[in-house]
This record gives sequence, structure tokens and C-alpha cells, in this order.
Amino acid sequence: MTASTDTHADSGDSADTSTVDAAMQAGYLDLARAVLYREYLIFVRYPANAVGGIVISVFFFGLLFYGGRMLAGQAITDSIEGIIVGYFLWSLSVGAYQSISNDIGSEAQWGTLERHVMTPFGFAPVAFCKGVAKVVRTFITSTVVLAVMLAITGTTLQLNVLTVVVVASLTIASVLGLGFAAGGVAVLYKRIGNWLNLLQFGFIILISAPVFELGWTRVLPLAHGSALLQRAMVDGTRLWQFSAVDLSLLVGVPLGYVLLGYVVFQYTTRRARRLGVLGDY
Repeated sequence: MTASTDTHADSGDSADTSTVDAAMQAGYLDLARAVLYREYLIFVRYPANAVGGIVISVFFFGLLFYGGRMLAGQAITDSIEGIIVGYFLWSLSVGAYQSISNDIGSEAQWGTLERHVMTPFGFAPVAFCKGVAKVVRTFITSTVVLAVMLAITGTTLQLNVLTVVVVASLTIASVLGLGFAAGGVAVLYKRIGNWLNLLQFGFIILISAPVFELGWTRVLPLAHGSALLQRAMVDGTRLWQFSAVDLSLLVGVPLGYVLLGYVVFQYTTRRARRLGVLGDY
């Protein structure tokens, strides 16, 4: 009995070692390149869907802007810069969140989820790379939406590319962590899309959180980064002009949420495998 157990343990260890060796041989850069290329092909082959997303985003902003001017008048005009930045960040956040949570649900429905688990890289790295690739695509489409919003409203913003890209990327990284956790929960409990989509509306509250009045809100996802992005795009503050505390929170808070989301993802997917419901939908 003991010898058999040892044999199985040794075979399991050797299998894990061979899996890691295969992943190292293939290279994570190759994985990232393949995932980015896949996202590019989807974007090119289905342009109507990509354009449709841009049109819908612009349409809802038009409703917000023109409807707000009819109801609030000058108040909307006076705060239009902040509204544009907030809407831009919200569109990025929704894309980052859906990039993992909805994609994993789609993979489970298509019956291709097990292929990610069987890869030598492991489920989590593949899901994370796919999420980052979708965030890159969302950055492109949201930039187009931003340009249209500026044209519609006749507004000008301080668009220092380095500052905006770094602050926005780190800000939505926390949402990527939430998407990780939500994707893991979706693997375990399957059809919970309505609950996952409900969280997207909570992003509006986080983006508009009064960070400077309520200091504790800085540790919430999106809140601190949103405040810094407002300062960068409206006031023209450069990345190196932020205080050390602001930059530390900008990096530390998203990192914490990504790690937390990764832990939840690993726990829920392993539990799904133990219960034998990984491939169910």
C-alpha cells in the first residue's frame, strides 16, 4: 500500500515537473504573443462587433451629456471635464472586468474551458494573459470613444500620454483582480451572470468616491486611481508630480486586488475540479 502510494506520488511529482518544464520551454512570452494575436484576429474578423461597442458607448454618453444639459443646464457644462474622464475610466473598467469574468463563462459554455486547464502554463496564467489582451483592445476602443466625446462636447483635456497610460493601467488593474475573482466564482457556480453584471454599476460609485474627503476610500478599487486620473487629465498634473504616497497607493492597491483575485480564482477553480463540475455549464 505504501509502495503504491509512493509510486503514485512520484508519478504525480514527475507529472507536475514535466508540466512546469513544458511551460518554461514554451515560454510565457510566447503565450502572451499568441493570446494578443488571437485577440487581434477576433478584432479584425468581426469589425462590426467592435464598431458596435464604440457606437453604443458614444450613444450612452450622448444621452448622458444632452439629457444632463436639458435637466441640469450649466451644472453639466461646468463639470463636463470630470464627467468625460469618469466615463472614459468606467468604459475601461467594464472592459477589464468583463475580459475575465464573461470570457470564462463563455469558455465554459463553449466546452473549451478544460483546454486551458490542460495547458502546461496552467489555467490562471492563460486566463490572466487573455484578460490583459482584452484590456489592450479596450484601451484602443475607449481612446476612440474619448476622442469622440471631446469632439461632441468641444472640450479639451491635458493628455500627457505617459501619465494617462500609466495611471489608467494601474487603476484598472484592481478591476482585473475583481474579474479574476468573479471568473473563479463563475467556474464554480456557473450561471451567475446577472450578479456579476450588477457589480459594473458599482464602478460608478467607486470612480466618483470622495477620496480627498474620505481618506479610507483610497483603498477601494478604482477610487484613488480615478482621483489621480482626474488631476492628470483635467489639471495637467504629470506622473512625477504626484506625491510618493499617491504613487505608492496607485501601485500597491491594484497589486493587492490582483493578488486577492488570483487567490480566489485558484481556490474556486480547484474546488470545481474536486467537485467534478469544471466542465459543466
